[in-house]
Amino acid sequence: MKVINSDEKVKITLKINGEKYETEVEPRRLLVHVLRELGFTGVHIGCDTSNCGACTIIMNGKSVKSCTVLAVEADGAEILTVEGLAKDGKLHPIQEAFWENHALQCGYCTPGMIMEAYWLLKEKPNPTEEEIREGISGNLCRCTGYQNIVKAIKAAAEKLSQTPYPHQ
Repeated sequence: MKVINSDEKVKITLKINGEKYETEVEPRRLLVHVLRELGFTGVHIGCDTSNCGACTIIMNGKSVKSCTVLAVEADGAEILTVEGLAKDGKLHPIQEAFWENHALQCGYCTPGMIMEAYWLLKEKPNPTEEEIREGISGNLCRCTGYQNIVKAIKAAAEKLSQTPYPHQ
């Protein structure tokens, strides 16, 4: 086993929204910071303690708070960020539902909330209100009171059931 000096940079490869990225990172660098440095600013930094969910991404098919992952741990991972949901200039049905149902105010939590909703709807295509509330319980919103977020996720589930959107 090779011991890495904490100042020594390590080369990592990430597949983000379908594109391959190679970069060098310090072993102590969090994935959330690396994603933002690569231009994925929809991945928000809210707390650095995994409490808020603003940094939620999909990594290797699972919902992950990117502030809890070292970038070196993500080497070789497939990552989906909110920037990767829209296709050909058309919003993903979840993004449309958030827009149509006024599921945002300041918008800070919105990318993380949308990514959590994406993962939830992949796991449970027709969730109950209780399952939605439980599914987003790790994502904080200080503005909306959650009602419109729940409504938007329910609407997105309906949209996706009528016209399936090609999930990555």
